[in-house]
Amino acid sequence: MTHEENTSGWDAIDKAIGELYGEQEPHHYGTSIPYMLGGPDPLDGISVYAVNTPMPHWHFVTYGFSELYEKESDQLSQSGYGFEITFRLTRGEEENEPPAWALNLLQNMGRYVFNSGNVFRAGDYMDANGPICLASDTLLTALAFIEDPDLPEISTPNGSVQFVQMVGITGRELDMIQTWNARGFLSACSSFMPKYVTDLMRNSYADIPSVIQAVQLGIEQDGSSTAFLFIQQLSWESPRKKMLQKTVPAKLQLGAKQAVLIGNILRSRLSKGESLSLIGPDVNILFKAGEQPALLESDRQITLTVNKQIVEELAQNLHPVEGTFEIISLDRLLVQIVKTEIKDQEGHVIKTIG
Repeated sequence: MTHEENTSGWDAIDKAIGELYGEQEPHHYGTSIPYMLGGPDPLDGISVYAVNTPMPHWHFVTYGFSELYEKESDQLSQSGYGFEITFRLTRGEEENEPPAWALNLLQNMGRYVFNSGNVFRAGDYMDANGPICLASDTLLTALAFIEDPDLPEISTPNGSVQFVQMVGITGRELDMIQTWNARGFLSACSSFMPKYVTDLMRNSYADIPSVIQAVQLGIEQDGSSTAFLFIQQLSWESPRKKMLQKTVPAKLQLGAKQAVLIGNILRSRLSKGESLSLIGPDVNILFKAGEQPALLESDRQITLTVNKQIVEELAQNLHPVEGTFEIISLDRLLVQIVKTEIKDQEGHVIKTIG
């Protein structure tokens, strides 16, 4: 049976959107050469609707993370990866076509999922490591994911599909999300960002008193949902014996860009008895709550058992500035903070932190 003969997954998405937008004809962007046959774009299509409430915006819906044609995966309960991505972007009065950069961003999301196998669920977030629209001077450099407010989960002949909406956020907002959680943060911003429409030109919500208050209260009540942090600048030197049996303490090295964030998340997680894993290119460092401080080394993982005092000491000393400090009660552990260089896509250094 060919794709043309069975489009039941595709039809189910069309039906869900049809209930929302009726007869409106979307702008549809299909893929001429399928990804599996060497085409550049992993998603089979993206439909874009012009919406006028709560403000004029484009509503993008992907086709391709779920099984659009025959059922191929063994997982019967969900269709493909179990979701499609939606995206809402402010629309100017003169705009008759949705911007190409947003279509490219969605295809890039497809490449990321297809190549890594990592999926997006409501509550997830992702650092884009630069402006989400390269040609603009937007503050939005990261993405958060939440249920699309108008498209509930659907059942298709190939299994269930959730519509997960991608939302552009700033770097400082990402820090707030990592220190607390994405759902809570987006909920605190919902009156400023109805339907979570992304506006490239907006200011950060991280300075709004009601948002700051909601985040602080949320951290106290819930702690942080961030159990893993991927840190590019992370290294470890084991303690070693020198001549005359003098021991050189272990050294933990971190980049200046994430120093404050690590301190905040440590405080937030360990106050609730939760652990935090820092995952680097060559080593994983697990911080675990415990009254008796301890340092344990195994092949690729270092486990640091830390009490409240050590967490406080770390959080107070983790500044985005080059320097070294010592944690006496943890086998005299040395913590070194080194400069972070932020590079553009060509590899040129555009900013140095520390």
